[in-house]
Amino acid sequence: MPHHKSAVKRVRTNEKRRLRNVEIKSRVKGAIKRVQTATTREEAQSALVAANSVLDRAAKKGIVKSGTADRQKSRLSLRVQKRFA
Repeated sequence: MPHHKSAVKRVRTNEKRRLRNVEIKSRVKGAIKRVQTATTREEAQSALVAANSVLDRAAKKGIVKSGTADRQKSRLSLRVQKRFA
């Protein structure tokens, strides 16, 4: 248990941030999965655009590093190109 007033606030703040991070990471994973499980080219393209947006927003907020987001976007686009070529 925290002994200082500022430590009590840190506990509250950390929990809020943890919940936000979990929510955004879950959204990223879901977006990636929708691209991977798309059955048609059009569905894959629209899912890819949405996933890129979600990854960019997560990187902007610092949930994932920008390099990680860029790498995932690149791999997803390659996967869509190869699968529906």
